[in-house]
This record gives sequence, C-alpha cells and structure tokens, in this order.
Amino acid sequence: MTHEFKVDGMTCGHCVSRITKSLRTFDPEATVAVDLASRTVAVDGAADRSDYAFVIRDAGYTPQ
Repeated sequence: MTHEFKVDGMTCGHCVSRITKSLRTFDPEATVAVDLASRTVAVDGAADRSDYAFVIRDAGYTPQ
C-alpha cells in the first residue's frame, strides 16, 4: 500500500537522503519516492502509515 506524506521541513538533498535512508532501514522492501519540489514522500510498503510516520519523525522531520 502506498502512503504519501507532506514534509514541509524537507528542504535539501541531505533531508531527502536522511528520510530515504531511515525508511529503507526500517523497511528494506519498501519503495520510497521523494519529490523535494513539492516536499512529498511516498512510501509503498507493507507497514502501517503510522509506522512510516514515526520513522520520518524519528529522522527529525514532521510528516503530515
């Protein structure tokens, strides 16, 4: 299932890398797509939306 998050605090390539790495560490089988211009993160994986949101928060960002 695909979960999409708006992450306003994501402003640069480092942010993208940190979020992507955190999500892939949590769920290596997930597909992660990040659009820095629109500040969105889409995660297609088996975990619950709340789990992915927790990982993004734990990386230092606020998912909506």
